[in-house]
Amino acid sequence: MEHLGDAWNQTVVLVATEFGRTAAVNGTGGTDHGTGSAAMLIGGAVRGGRVIADWPGLGQSRLLEARDLRPTLGLPTLIAAAAAECFALDPERTLRTLYPGQTAAGKLPALLTS
Repeated sequence: MEHLGDAWNQTVVLVATEFGRTAAVNGTGGTDHGTGSAAMLIGGAVRGGRVIADWPGLGQSRLLEARDLRPTLGLPTLIAAAAAECFALDPERTLRTLYPGQTAAGKLPALLTS
């Protein structure tokens, strides 16, 4: 960070994975690929210090197909929202352009500091 100097205040890095693991074990005692995943926004321009999530819980009745963490926010929504804020673009148009056919499941709070 210190080597970036003033550029750090304009830096946004998005780290995401679509690879998750099931919450319930399979027949051999392991886990399978799951639908839940994680993403992080890092950088001096990020309005940080918080977790943005709608945690569904891991109770049996809350799991997707009784074995998987239920996704509550698609990565395309997060990626498009971050890109739109970075470049002062319309978030819905950015989502439609980057991911044709995708629709946002709601509006995210401000992700960046300015």
